[in-house]
Amino acid sequence: MDRIDSLEIFTKVVAARSFSGAARELRLSQAAVSKHVRELESWLGARLLNRTTRRLSVTEVGLLVYERCGRILNDIEELQHEANVLHAAPRGLLRVAAPVSMGATHLGPVIADYLALYPEVSVELVVNDRTVDLIEEGFDLAIRIGPLQDSSLRARRLAPIRFVLCASPAYVREHGEPRRPEDLEQHRCLVYTHRTPPGEWRFRGPDGPATVRFSGRLRGNNGNFLCGALRAGGGIGLAPTFLVHEDLAAGRLVPLLPGYEPDETQLSAVYPPGRAPTFKVRSLIDFLAERFGPEPPWEDWRSRRTG
Repeated sequence: MDRIDSLEIFTKVVAARSFSGAARELRLSQAAVSKHVRELESWLGARLLNRTTRRLSVTEVGLLVYERCGRILNDIEELQHEANVLHAAPRGLLRVAAPVSMGATHLGPVIADYLALYPEVSVELVVNDRTVDLIEEGFDLAIRIGPLQDSSLRARRLAPIRFVLCASPAYVREHGEPRRPEDLEQHRCLVYTHRTPPGEWRFRGPDGPATVRFSGRLRGNNGNFLCGALRAGGGIGLAPTFLVHEDLAAGRLVPLLPGYEPDETQLSAVYPPGRAPTFKVRSLIDFLAERFGPEPPWEDWRSRRTG
């Protein structure tokens, strides 16, 4: 700790360009400040400061040490903060943003269980399909589906998000079943407008990648709405399994194009950059990762299919 103190005192001397100025700021005697700098020079084996009765200048080595000191002291401060966070009890309000589809179908039970485990935490969940600004809108955490666009945020992958091409049995009876991706051009396909680009589906098949482009008559920006249209026989859709797993297991929807796997994406938790997340944020992220990944519970629909 003496060397850490000496590094901190040395940075104050350089910033103030005087021993007396650093001593006043640190509330130490000028003799104590001088002693720390001398001991630091002795430890490093190099002169850091040139002292005269009228002025103080920093040597070339001193400039290098000064630059490194800033990073070292910041790392030490962050390490201390992280250690305190890990040993603190989670408490207070957590404001969480999530997509409507995920919030409405899976987050309610999970967050209820989390609150039972941490009674000093409260959660406000805001569901919205737009990408919220965490800092401007005051959110601690956001749950997001898909590639992350904002590289300044810190993120943790929670689970894979997989898709299934499907339709209702009534639609298949009336319009037939597509056998290859290009057959979809002859069908009523539902367009999720938040997909990039909308009206395009990509598959991995026995002959390699395949892309289908279409313009459907039914378009929407919400997965729950489109899944309702699927169940009613409105067409063929590429739906996330977390939304349609119960319908697939019960036979209300049937999977199509076996052997052609749609591209998958990911479910992530993102939080503002800077210091380590508070324990309440970290504890919720850990809880979600344990409940959802790496094989989410909704992926068992194949083993439960009844039709």
